[in-house]
Amino acid sequence: MTKDILFYALSALAIWSGWRVFRVDSMIRATFALMVSFIAVGGIALLMSADYIGVATVFMMAVEMMVMGLFMVMFMMNPAGLNPMQMVHQYRFSIGAGIAAFVGLTVAILTTPLPDNPLPPGGDTLRDLGFELLGNSMLIFETAGVTLLATMVGAVVLSSASGRFGSAGQGSVPPGLTAGGPPAGRTAEDGKGHGGHAGHGMSMQKKPAMQAHDDHGKGH
Repeated sequence: MTKDILFYALSALAIWSGWRVFRVDSMIRATFALMVSFIAVGGIALLMSADYIGVATVFMMAVEMMVMGLFMVMFMMNPAGLNPMQMVHQYRFSIGAGIAAFVGLTVAILTTPLPDNPLPPGGDTLRDLGFELLGNSMLIFETAGVTLLATMVGAVVLSSASGRFGSAGQGSVPPGLTAGGPPAGRTAEDGKGHGGHAGHGMSMQKKPAMQAHDDHGKGH
C-alpha cells in the first residue's frame, strides 16, 4: 500500500513539474522543474525494482540540469525571466504530438499483458552499485569532474568576445523591462538618482552654450 501511494505521488510530481517547465518565464526555474521531474521518474524506477536505472537517472539528470543551469546563467540574455518571453512555440504541432503520445501510451498499457506475480528477491543490486560509484575511485572521478567543469567555464570566459549585454570591453547595462524603460534590476530610487545626475550633467553642458549665446548677443 505504501509503494502504491509513493508511486502515484511521484507520478503526479513528475507530470506537474514537467508541465511547469513550459509555464514559467525563467529558464533557471524551468531547468530545476525538469530536474525535479527526472528525480521523480528515478524514484518510480526504484519502486519498480529497477535499481540501476533509478540511480543512474537521479545522478545523471540532476548533475546535467545543474550544469545546464550554470551555462544558462552565463550565456542567456534573460535567465531569470525578468523580460516577458514565450516558452512554447508551434502550438498546434505540440498539442498534436502530445495527444498522439498520450493515446499511444494508453493503448500500449491497456493492451499489454502485465505480469501479476511479484519479482523474486535477488541480490542487493543497489548496494553493489553504490560501492561501484562511491568506492575507492570516488575521489578520482569527483576531482576529474570538477576540473573538467572549471576548464570548460574558464575556456568559455577567456574566449568570449562579448558579455551578456554588450561588448566585453565597454560598459553595458541589462535591457529594460519595458520598451524605453529603465534597465532591469534598478529600483525607482536608483532611477531618480541617475536621473538627477543626468540632469545635473545636462545643466553643466548647457551653461557654456548659454554663455556663448550671451556673448554672441553682446557682440551684436
